[in-house]
Amino acid sequence: MTGSMALVVCVAALTACVVAAGAKELSITTIKEDPYTMTRGSELEGYCIDLISELSKKLGFTYKLHLVKDSRYGAKDPSGIWNGMIGEITRGEADLAVAPLTLTAIREQSVDMTTPFMHTGIGFMLRRDLVSEESGFSLLSPFSTDMWVGVLIAFLLTGLCIFLVGRISPSEWAEPDTEEHSFTLLHSFWYITGALTLQGAGPHPRAPSGRLVSAIWWLFAVLLLACYFGNFTSVMHSNKHVSIKTFEDLANQDVIDYGTLEAGSTMQFFKNSNNPVYRRIYENMERKKSYVSNMEEGFRRAQEGNFAYIGEAVSLDLVVARYCKLYRSQEVIAMRGYTIAAPLGSPLVKNLSIAILQLSESGELTYLRDKWWASSCVGAYRAQTSDALHPRDLLGLFLLLGLGLGVGLLLALLELVSRAHNQAKDSKKSCCSVLTSELNRRFCNKGERAEQDGSDKNKA
Repeated sequence: MTGSMALVVCVAALTACVVAAGAKELSITTIKEDPYTMTRGSELEGYCIDLISELSKKLGFTYKLHLVKDSRYGAKDPSGIWNGMIGEITRGEADLAVAPLTLTAIREQSVDMTTPFMHTGIGFMLRRDLVSEESGFSLLSPFSTDMWVGVLIAFLLTGLCIFLVGRISPSEWAEPDTEEHSFTLLHSFWYITGALTLQGAGPHPRAPSGRLVSAIWWLFAVLLLACYFGNFTSVMHSNKHVSIKTFEDLANQDVIDYGTLEAGSTMQFFKNSNNPVYRRIYENMERKKSYVSNMEEGFRRAQEGNFAYIGEAVSLDLVVARYCKLYRSQEVIAMRGYTIAAPLGSPLVKNLSIAILQLSESGELTYLRDKWWASSCVGAYRAQTSDALHPRDLLGLFLLLGLGLGVGLLLALLELVSRAHNQAKDSKKSCCSVLTSELNRRFCNKGERAEQDGSDKNKA
């Protein structure tokens, strides 16, 4: 196309497309803030705005914009009159309609439509916490992986501490040469395991230090179990036990309501479909009157919960990329294309179709898609919405356990130091040498002595 031609381009208020034009050229009646339409002062921005800008550069035309008055794409009323953007095209109020406007047979009869600039299909969107994945590890779900690692480390340290306190404390093991040591390493871990199951596993510690460590561990175990079962109940209660991955899953449940845009192409697809699943979905929407008047309402209801919005997948992807709590189904049905509409017989359609193909072949359309559909939710959903408890949630409980273990070990050492001091006075030896000898008796010599006793018995 040569020369300069001024065009009036009709843009939907609820669309992923936006056109960047100067303030003097822009005619705006109302702007609603939603995931598809964003304003910066007197300007609009978005995928379709960039698209029409690139097309104007290629074909050499200028344009001005106005928003479609009723914020609709276009559907026929019972009298056969079109509303929305298609209506403005047929009435001559606009030369082009630029939006995620689905190419359908009934629209093609009333307007001319270009080759599609984007292909999509029908999917559905709902909140992630309403979709439960089948898992054989639901018993682990109340705690995060880091939390389970922390519990394991606390278990190992407590068992080791009980073992050390039992060996060091003179009140627990008075005569290493003649007495058997009750708290072996194996019994220490068995003892704290019994506490985790709220059962006793004797013998119990006799020394104050051992009793302190035991009491702290019992307190830790009771509070930990209370947090586990409390969060387990919460997780199971919030989980609707509905695994929705396909449209058949959606049709076979009655926990979550679903709906689509009233009088839109998606509704017409389900209405005219002979597939029993899709017919059942349409009948349910018709019975409950769960249609939405515009996409903004559909997105809002999906975010509020207990509602699945059925729409075109590429539009849903744009919302999911910005609202991390939402999830778009992997199944996509009824593939269709988005096109630009013009009046019947318009000479613009052929040149626009060629220009769109050129932009597609050069990779410009892919670049625009990546630009506007870039997700801001990478790694964010799990951090923001996980119901599992993390170590930071129970940091005080872990600190209490660590403090109790430290104090217990310190008390056991003080008991041993006090005994060594008294023995040093009686035997007139240095306290350090007596303490070293006592530690050797408790940790080093028992095994050698047991081997020697066994050898003597064999000889006898």
